[in-house]
Amino acid sequence: MSRSKARSVALAVVLVAAAATPSGGAPKPNQLRTSPPQRNIQANQVQANTSNQSGDPWAGPRRDMVELQIRDRGVNQSAVLRAMESVPRHLFVPEEHRDEAYSDAPLPIGWGQTISQPYIVALMTQLLDLGPNDKVLEIGTGSGYHAAVLSRVAGEVYTIEIIDQLGRQARSTLEQLGYQNVHTRVGDGYQGWPSEQPFDAIILTAAPPKIPQPLIDQLKVGGRMVVPVGSYVQDLMLITKTAQGIEKKTVAPVRFVPMTGEVQRKGPG
Repeated sequence: MSRSKARSVALAVVLVAAAATPSGGAPKPNQLRTSPPQRNIQANQVQANTSNQSGDPWAGPRRDMVELQIRDRGVNQSAVLRAMESVPRHLFVPEEHRDEAYSDAPLPIGWGQTISQPYIVALMTQLLDLGPNDKVLEIGTGSGYHAAVLSRVAGEVYTIEIIDQLGRQARSTLEQLGYQNVHTRVGDGYQGWPSEQPFDAIILTAAPPKIPQPLIDQLKVGGRMVVPVGSYVQDLMLITKTAQGIEKKTVAPVRFVPMTGEVQRKGPG
């Protein structure tokens, strides 16, 4: 399928949920045990890159997630579907929510943050229209799950998390599961990752009131950015950088956690 056709399919999909706090409100951070026991992660390392190995009790739920929640809603890029079926989402959520890992909903991961609904992860990844050699910048590592998915589709993933504990936890999980092409940093993502620019694609998993200019500057001409923009309710935007500037397309209304740090001091103006 051509890039333009794939984008048209994705843009036609009605978005039903995003990386929002669940409707009942996320449990307070100190009520979550957000770091799964080391033995559980290590015992499941072999499952990180395939859903077809015998003895994986989560392979069936992953396949159902892909078929019923993702493919049926119009996400059809084969590389994205394979990535969603291979990455062990249950190892990126708190142990007390593990049984819900493949449900059609975002889940709390502590520190007021969430892991996005599987469908929104797949949709945003498809919108980036990645190639196997592409370099991707992610702002908002969160649990590390979306970075893991991106790493199965693109060549290199650079991801920044502003919350220190969450960033260190994500780095540990990604390293233990063997995602060697994911590079993590704890810090404010507003200024991007200048030493690694330019990027073929940039994705934000937290919503700024307006798109940070440094991120636009670090995007290659011809590159794509997917970003939720706004305050309480946002628009998911697809940005394409051209030689003349940027082109914007509104995909759907969404609700993500707000981007924090320097972007808040800059304001919406």
